[in-house]
Amino acid sequence: MKSLKKLDIIIIVSLLILSFVPSIIFSKSLSKNFNSTYVSIKVNGKFYDNIPLSSFKDEKTFTIKSKHGTNDVLVKDNKIKIIKANCKDELCIKQGEISNVGENIICLPNELIIEIKGAEKDSSSDDMILSH
Repeated sequence: MKSLKKLDIIIIVSLLILSFVPSIIFSKSLSKNFNSTYVSIKVNGKFYDNIPLSSFKDEKTFTIKSKHGTNDVLVKDNKIKIIKANCKDELCIKQGEISNVGENIICLPNELIIEIKGAEKDSSSDDMILSH
């Protein structure tokens, strides 16, 4: 068996360092400061509702019904979570609460997607730019 040469070690270390670059770039893009955040809800792959999250101070519980089942959702303290679902595995409940841009809760049996997105002010106008 051949021993590692100096160039082999340099290549291995370089590849190891480069492997972290995409995750660093991705985490930086998600940690961007947004003026406001909102929750985007899709049921059966179609738009259901947007709920402003960053300005939401009260506690609100609502039920999302689809042809496959129901999910009870709680919005509280700028966080959202599913508190009750009639799916068998209840993984959506076990995911817990989410509060950061890019996080999501998915209930596959009920075809429900809850995702937190950010909105930032456009410097040239008063319109909001929605991004995720």
